Amino acid sequence: MLLTIDIGNTNLTLGLYEGGKLGAHWRLATDHNRMPDEYGLQFLGLLQNAGKTLTDIQGISLASVVPPLTGRVVQACREYLKQEPLVVDAGVKTGIKVRYEDPKAVGADRICDAVAVMKLYGGPACVVDFGTATTFNAITKDGEYLGGAITAGINLAAEALYTRAAKLPRIDLQVPPSVIGRNTVHAMQSGLLFGYVSMVEGMVARFRAELGNDMKVVATGGLAEVVAKETKVIEIIAPWLTLEGLRLIWELNR
Repeated sequence: MLLTIDIGNTNLTLGLYEGGKLGAHWRLATDHNRMPDEYGLQFLGLLQNAGKTLTDIQGISLASVVPPLTGRVVQACREYLKQEPLVVDAGVKTGIKVRYEDPKAVGADRICDAVAVMKLYGGPACVVDFGTATTFNAITKDGEYLGGAITAGINLAAEALYTRAAKLPRIDLQVPPSVIGRNTVHAMQSGLLFGYVSMVEGMVARFRAELGNDMKVVATGGLAEVVAKETKVIEIIAPWLTLEGLRLIWELNR
């Protein structure tokens, strides 16, 4: 059984794979102050909750975009799970050619997403990842990662409105009754949700103009389903895409 771990700025996502199939999986809040012992005990608790033991874990595949936490989680894996994790970085086989000007600057999660998309759906493709940042990632039909676009994520934008505008409240991201909000909460929900939907539609059109009309659009991340319900341009919703990429990269490097 393979344990996959994706360390993001907002969420720490884990999944257990057996025979190539995703079983138990979790999306936790990323705690930047948590120490290796705390992570280790948390991992043991999750395994116990899934009815698994240390002897069930045959490997760990890990991606991180939070360098200060990478070492802590690696240490937790060594000391509590008794495994040396495969950390996705520049020296790991991925099967993806990175055409970024500085390949080392591409987030490990974006590489994992590209690997999974090429294996599951093929290219060309635009992967829209709704995380702390909303990223658009371009993959060619030949499996080359070209680059993409990065902007603030929806929750980050909502928090910025709350902290920087004195009269605007903190809100839950829900679909408002109409595009034209009749109160402050609905107006904010409309601007955030429908504003991002329109941005996704516009960016997808621009990516398609460069990658071709046969470009697939794949959405992942915690808010993928929320946004996808409001637009027809998203063709595939894959909330655990990064974990799938981690599994595939693990198999390439065994």
